Amino acid sequence: MTKNSDRDPKPSVHLIDDGLTPADERDAVRSPRKGIYLLPNLITSGALFAGFYAMVASMNGHYIPACLAVIAALLLDTADGRVARFTGTESEFGAQYDSLSDMAAFGVAPALLIFSFSLSGLGRLGWIATFIYMACAALRLARFNTDSDLKSFTGLASPAAAVIVASLVWLLVDEGYPDAFAQLWLPYALAAVTVALGLLMVSPIRYFSPKVIDSGHRVQFITLVGVVLAFAIVIAEPPRVLLVSFSVYALSGPVFYLVGMLRKRSSVSD
Repeated sequence: MTKNSDRDPKPSVHLIDDGLTPADERDAVRSPRKGIYLLPNLITSGALFAGFYAMVASMNGHYIPACLAVIAALLLDTADGRVARFTGTESEFGAQYDSLSDMAAFGVAPALLIFSFSLSGLGRLGWIATFIYMACAALRLARFNTDSDLKSFTGLASPAAAVIVASLVWLLVDEGYPDAFAQLWLPYALAAVTVALGLLMVSPIRYFSPKVIDSGHRVQFITLVGVVLAFAIVIAEPPRVLLVSFSVYALSGPVFYLVGMLRKRSSVSD
């Protein structure tokens, strides 16, 4: 038998000291450096800039440009999600960045717009109403991030509420507010509308989600004609058409909710 001393010695392994601990090497293997998708996040940045511009314009008394910026933020917010889904560039980073952009464009900007436009004259009541709106927008976005459903929305979507505020302010400016509206009750009515929109955002009422509309499928020719006519109507009277359209959408949730409650009561009584 061969003695252990006669066996060939094992080749020695020389380790290169790179200054990394074993824990650092494991983290480097498990967590490779990640990048972000450029195109959808650029669109989200555009929506964020539109919201910021709306705030600055509101503070300087330029209300119509502020309203247009809020509406532009809505269009960009709609585009970034669809672009991300179409190009397969959806990511957790993009979702969180989009939520922060929405908070600025559809939470802070509309609240500052309506406060600067009319509610600042109400003193404490004015800023309480706008804070309720802004806080409800934040809660609505947080709930959407944790419990989202593409088929329907729980509570009024914050972009829809923001467009109602923007189109209402736009319409009042076109009509000569405050000269043509000397009634003392109007600021209180605007405060009530602001609070109501905030409460609708955090309500348990279900709303139809436009995200279920698939723009990638073929449609009939008459559908395109209808879209063109809709654009023409909006261009003819933008603030009125937007206010009526989004107000109908905002009221559709409570109406269907009440109808459902009445049907349940009638079925139970039968």
